[in-house]
Amino acid sequence: MDRGEVGELCARAREVRDRARGSVVTYSPKVFIPLTALCRDVCHYCTFARPPRRGERAYLMLDEVLAIARAGAAAGCREALFTLGDKPELRYRVARDELAALGHATTASYLVEAARAVLEETGLLPHANPGVLADDELLALREVCGSQGIMLETASARLSERGMPHFGSPDKHPTIRLDALARAGRLRIPYTSGILIGIGETRAERVEALEALRDLHLAHGHLQEVIVQNFRAKAGTKMVAAPEPSLDDHLWTIATARLILPPDVSIQAPPNLAYDDFPRLLEAGIDDWGGVSPVTIDHVNPEAPWPDLERLEAATAAAGMTLVPRLCVYPDFQGPEWLAPPVRAAVLAAADGHGHARGDADWFVGTTPGLPQLPERPRRGGSSRAFGEALEARGPDLAAATALLAARGPEIDRLVAAADALRRERNGDDVTYVVCRNINYTNVCYFRCGFCAFSKGKLAENLRGPAYLLGREEILRRCHEAWERGGTEVCLQGGIHPGFTGRWYLELVEAIRGELPELHIHAFSPLEVWQGAHTAEMPLREYLERLRDAGLGSLPGTAAEILDDEIRAVLCPDKVNTAQWLEVMRTAHAVGLRTTSTIMFGHVERPVHQARHLLALRDLAAETGGFTEFVPLPFVHAEAPIGLKGGARRGPTFEESIVLHAAARLILDPHITNIQASWVKLGPEGAAALLASGVNDLGGTLMNESISRAAGAAHGQECPPERMEQVIRAAGRAPVQRTTLYGRPPVAQVARSFGAPPLADTPPPPYDDSGLVRPAKLHRPGLAVG
Repeated sequence: MDRGEVGELCARAREVRDRARGSVVTYSPKVFIPLTALCRDVCHYCTFARPPRRGERAYLMLDEVLAIARAGAAAGCREALFTLGDKPELRYRVARDELAALGHATTASYLVEAARAVLEETGLLPHANPGVLADDELLALREVCGSQGIMLETASARLSERGMPHFGSPDKHPTIRLDALARAGRLRIPYTSGILIGIGETRAERVEALEALRDLHLAHGHLQEVIVQNFRAKAGTKMVAAPEPSLDDHLWTIATARLILPPDVSIQAPPNLAYDDFPRLLEAGIDDWGGVSPVTIDHVNPEAPWPDLERLEAATAAAGMTLVPRLCVYPDFQGPEWLAPPVRAAVLAAADGHGHARGDADWFVGTTPGLPQLPERPRRGGSSRAFGEALEARGPDLAAATALLAARGPEIDRLVAAADALRRERNGDDVTYVVCRNINYTNVCYFRCGFCAFSKGKLAENLRGPAYLLGREEILRRCHEAWERGGTEVCLQGGIHPGFTGRWYLELVEAIRGELPELHIHAFSPLEVWQGAHTAEMPLREYLERLRDAGLGSLPGTAAEILDDEIRAVLCPDKVNTAQWLEVMRTAHAVGLRTTSTIMFGHVERPVHQARHLLALRDLAAETGGFTEFVPLPFVHAEAPIGLKGGARRGPTFEESIVLHAAARLILDPHITNIQASWVKLGPEGAAALLASGVNDLGGTLMNESISRAAGAAHGQECPPERMEQVIRAAGRAPVQRTTLYGRPPVAQVARSFGAPPLADTPPPPYDDSGLVRPAKLHRPGLAVG
């Protein structure tokens, strides 16, 4: 095949890659831990494996392993790559004796101990290349490793014959290797494999090996990546004089691999083994550079240093693509079906919203003061065709909305610019806010939302402070105090106390309206409304009409979380499902009640789930025109039960917050034109930073806030008008007080809101729910539908 034909093959491979991966090329920041260089095999090209040497230990000690891992963690690595020879104890007495002294009978057993130590003490995710193991050994490693791997190298038994490179290496026989790969698939282990080219195989035999890997993946779905590695002749080996494959031969093989293997399998080629030609590997369709270490050498190929990250990023950007750090566990393999619980907890802690390596490693929503250091603009990299088309779309569909929400690198700059331009067109340079009081009337709740650190139930009686229930007199006192301090709105939400009924909510609204007729009552999430209608034994519409007539002014769009039942089954299986939430909002709009809309993001969802959520809101807004605004609420992980149990990410990165606010501006337009940033979650400075990303509203001053604080947020309970306007002006925008429904508040109330006296210091009264009667059966709408 001539160079022109190789070029055509590479072009086809790039098309496949670009459709599947967009403009992202990944690499794994890793540290290389050579647990032992002893091996019972004698591959004729290998310099890593060597026989025992007098005076040298056969294995790294655990303190040496941890020292390497800690150095890697300090340098920003995410993966600890354990490399070792295959079953050296079967060949060398020194290996058996040293293992016995370490308390182990096999190398695999010691590897498990070493990987566990790295996982538990450094947070790095172990990846093990231990050779051929038995099922029980694979399962033991699965408990402590994010992923494992074994190179197939070749499917040709001919290369194991006398005079060939695998002669004398029983573990390299393709029948043995293919069996090991198949067993790993049956055991649901995320796996890496690959081929080694230039060791005497033919191109037909390469194709045979790639087809074998394809068939294994189609059967078990466990191959994360396939490496196409080129042979390099090394001094001191039997193949020192063997010819190396040419660059064109390598490119042909990479492109062939991309065309043979399923699109969900990544194709990797080591950049250090291509020397200065490594940028050209992108031409053949690779989407991953493999592990690159800022700390350790490539112990298997010590003569070939890795290119530094600056050079790797520049080469990737020159090809119109964006370099992204990843974990050793690829995004599609981060579910509980693939990972043991402690490993999955570590993966989620290290992952961003795409399932790649988290960028803001030391910044967390709600708990970290200030802002993280963001990449310099313009960001380096490229944009995918799908993103470019989505950015130009009006009324983007699911695929286009997902592309916007998955923006990376320079795509973020383009997204932010488009969102800011649209914000200016729709809202000008005014930034609105409302003076309001938040009243969370009880923290007792019988629902079991995994993200909620606020609620108190039987399983949380001794957690997060005492249970409380505000009496009506205290709620009214707080409402009066809010009005006297210039407030125009009271926002009422709380836990769903088992004794609450629809009558309780109605009577509360009637009482407030009777005493403060000019105070806007913004109250009750769709869950509270649904539960209220059920306990009042009223149709939903009739109950909402009764609330409206009693004085309810609008509804908060909380309890939405993610409007995708796949995610709700994880976060909040017993509360209203997606259809029920939308039904409450549709009915509220039909009876003349406006509502806000929200999303809670940064936990277990991915961009496609966010896209489904936004499209559900947009479609309902187009139908009813009833949403006043959209409020993204970043997940605060610190005290959230699902976070403490290792079942969720550690909140969104700040860059992901930028993307969601900006994408929402484009996706929801023109049906929802007010985009709000939450200072409670992000802090005033964080919210202000989002004013350049499509945001035109900073929400309420609040006066009180309990729910985010219970989850660990530390940005306070009130952002008074003086502070709010200072933040807005510092961003070069014009502050404007508004009402709940985006009108202008009375001049007298605006005046009272500045220089308002401090809130009265009145702790909640002793818990007393003696006037409430718990029904025989609690209503759980999500479970009722299921």
